[in-house]
Amino acid sequence: MIGIYLSGTGNTKHCVEKLIGLLDKTAAALPLEAADVTRQIKNNDTVIFGYPTQFSNAPHMVRDFIKRNSFLWENKKILCVATMGAFSGDGAGCTARLFKKYGATILGGVHIKMPDSVCDSKLLKKSIEQNREIIRQADKKIERIAEQIKHGKYPKDGITWIAHMAGFLGQRLWFYKKTAGYTDKLKISADCTGCGLCASLCPMKNIYVKNGKADAGGRCTMCYRCISRCPQKVITLLGDEVVEQCRYEKYC
Repeated sequence: MIGIYLSGTGNTKHCVEKLIGLLDKTAAALPLEAADVTRQIKNNDTVIFGYPTQFSNAPHMVRDFIKRNSFLWENKKILCVATMGAFSGDGAGCTARLFKKYGATILGGVHIKMPDSVCDSKLLKKSIEQNREIIRQADKKIERIAEQIKHGKYPKDGITWIAHMAGFLGQRLWFYKKTAGYTDKLKISADCTGCGLCASLCPMKNIYVKNGKADAGGRCTMCYRCISRCPQKVITLLGDEVVEQCRYEKYC
C-alpha cells in the first residue's frame, strides 16, 4: 500500500498520511511530484490517491498525471480521496472514472471537508477555532473510515451516478474553463523581493526568478502553495489580494 497526494496548503497531505498510517504503519505517503513516484506506484498493489477539488473537479495536474501514466493503473486497487472547502459532488469520482478507464479497480471514494485554501477570496473564510473544529471532525471521519476499511467496507463518496450529476450540474458545467487545463492567470506583483521560495515550492516548476523578481509561466495547477507561503504576500490567482495565507499547520 502507498499514499500519493497533491497538496497545496497541507490539507490533503494530512488526510492521506493519517488514513494510510491507520491502515498500514509501514506504508509511505508521497507527493505527486516526487522524483520516484512512478516507481513507488509500480511496486505497490494498493494506492490511496488524494487531491483537493477545484470547482467540483480534480486539478488538471492530477488528471494529467493519471493520463500520462496510464500504463501504471492496470490491476491497481485505488481509493480516491478528495478534500474540499465546501461542495464537491463527485470530486472522488472525477479520478475514479479515469483510473477505471485504464484498468484499475476502484475500492471506493472518500470526501473530506477541510479548511478553505483559497487565499485570495473571502468566500469561505472562518476563524482559527472554526477551522480547528473542521479538522477535528475530519480526523474523526478518517478514523471511522479506517475502521470500516479494516472490516472490508469501503466508502463510496462521490462515485455514484447521483454524485456525478451533482458535481457536473452543480459546479463543473459552469466552471469548466477554469479546470480544462493549466492556467496562466497567476499574478506576481512588482513588490516581489525575489527570494525564490515560490519557485522552490511549485509542484509544476512553473515559477522562476529572473532579474531579482519571480515570474510565472502558463502551467499553474491552482494548488495555492506559493500564495499560502509567500513572505511578502505578493502572489494572487483568483482574487487581487491575499486575504489569508491558509495552511493546515496554522489550525492544528
